[in-house]
Amino acid sequence: MSELTELTAARLVDGYRKGEFGPMEVTRAALRRAEEIQPEVNAFVRLLADDALERAAASEERWRRGDQLGPLDGVPVTVKDILLLRGAPTLKGSRTVDPAGRWDEDAPSVARLRERGAVFLGKTTTPEFGWKGVTDSSLSGVTRNPHDPSRTAGGSSGGAAAAVALGAGPLALGTDGGGSVRIPAAFCGIFALKPTYGRVPLYPASAFGTLAHVGPMTRDAADAALLMDAIAAPDSRDWSGLPPAPRPFSEALGGGVRGLRVAFSPSLGGQVRVDPGVAAVVRRAVERLAGLGAYVEETDPDLADPVEAFHTLWFAGAARVTQALGREQRERLDPGLREICREGGRLSALDYLAAVDVRMDLGRRMGRFHDTYDLLVTPTLPVTAFEAGAEVPRGSGHRRWTGWTPFTYPFNLTQQPAASVPVGLVDGLPVGLQLVAARHRDDLVLRAAHALYEAGVTLSGS
Repeated sequence: MSELTELTAARLVDGYRKGEFGPMEVTRAALRRAEEIQPEVNAFVRLLADDALERAAASEERWRRGDQLGPLDGVPVTVKDILLLRGAPTLKGSRTVDPAGRWDEDAPSVARLRERGAVFLGKTTTPEFGWKGVTDSSLSGVTRNPHDPSRTAGGSSGGAAAAVALGAGPLALGTDGGGSVRIPAAFCGIFALKPTYGRVPLYPASAFGTLAHVGPMTRDAADAALLMDAIAAPDSRDWSGLPPAPRPFSEALGGGVRGLRVAFSPSLGGQVRVDPGVAAVVRRAVERLAGLGAYVEETDPDLADPVEAFHTLWFAGAARVTQALGREQRERLDPGLREICREGGRLSALDYLAAVDVRMDLGRRMGRFHDTYDLLVTPTLPVTAFEAGAEVPRGSGHRRWTGWTPFTYPFNLTQQPAASVPVGLVDGLPVGLQLVAARHRDDLVLRAAHALYEAGVTLSGS
């Protein structure tokens, strides 16, 4: 049973096809694994065992008849508790959300997976309304790192990352408004992709506006491509969604990186202090890209730190999320969230539009940058996972989570595809490498990440 929880989604489907095992056996193993890890890492707010087994039984019968619903039929998946999942409360990490709602609708990405026969194991933890880069809340407690439970799993999709890392389902749906799939992926040692904005439809629309993306969190890039093939389909409820991708993402994995023009920016032009161990691990992985035939140049994008503009958009979004709450409900919010809501509430429309101007200019500059370079490579984060339950590393001097995530949130502003690939360990803790491409070139990000996996660049740093 434990061996089944270590398999990728692609390998599970291959096993179903060959009759080596079935969705029921796999789902039972995944549920058992989820129950085992929950007391220590706290990855789930809710397990859906009965529903999962019912869906697995139906999938097993389809595989027996040879009329399966596609390459994810019977594969266990988890859903971050920001996204609607029919039949289960979506509390968004907040005690201000009433669990006695109707809960009769799926988010677009969840709906596409339901149509394709995926098995929903449960809802994963998030900080309140996904507001910060670590995962803890008064509703569900602290989510901990699979490699060291005294450390944070990152956030805001921390439960999703911990679940994938520990074998409680090979696939997870996360959301990313400033790094929220890439941060926990880097800390937990898995793969995650923030797609081009609109590539994966989102409904209800996020109060954080067009900063918010839905993305896959998986064991490797090949599984992420399979998941993208399912969820990157238009949905009429998202007015800003993109048309279908030109071809399946799983077909874009081949070809390697030979001939690609890669810009390596180890510190965004000296703007970021990167832990020396992290810097060394990332540099070794970049050298492997060069060894695989990419043209690598150490250079920096024209990227003055846009944190103030990001804060304006983010804090205003937080204020909007909580606008309808009464005084008593506001007192129940995470103190940090309450603080940024107050700041966001003081912003004017002109402040917001000035931040939009910064964003548009940043997008223009990154567009020009990618006229020259196919990919930008950076560390995903400048540090490894720090103490659980803290918003910032102790002694860092940072006030907000954006202080230690300078490589991630700029690409929410620009709406570009960006992924975190696990490339090694420092003192037993994972390090992520970030791959960024021009808007709509998600295929390039997945292709380069897959090349690193194929070359054996893993957590061991080999």
